[in-house]
Amino acid sequence: MNAQETAKYICEALLERKGREIDVLQVEHLTTLTEYFVICSATSTTQVRALADSVEYHLKYDHDTMPHHVEGFESSSWILLDYGSVLVHIFVPEARQFYNLENLWKDGTRIPLKELGVEDAEVQ
Repeated sequence: MNAQETAKYICEALLERKGREIDVLQVEHLTTLTEYFVICSATSTTQVRALADSVEYHLKYDHDTMPHHVEGFESSSWILLDYGSVLVHIFVPEARQFYNLENLWKDGTRIPLKELGVEDAEVQ
């Protein structure tokens, strides 16, 4: 599975659990850390955990892929799932606004969900 497919499946898992304001940034031309960031908002710390669980579940059982590393389950205001070629950031709105990754990585290329082939992508 390539990085773009991984990003697609992650977005689908996030949408399934009502993830909000999903942004996909292609950053491979800016860093050697990863190819894509998937950034998502949740309405509460409970939903942050549910979204992270959904991503882990679907990638593990549907695509036989496990994260290399997971951070943030203790506080659950920001959970990071590291899938190597894709880093998933799930935030409560206040944490997302504070860290403002979209601005920090503004030179990255925004990829519309429809371009990834995400069928249920709504205008966000």
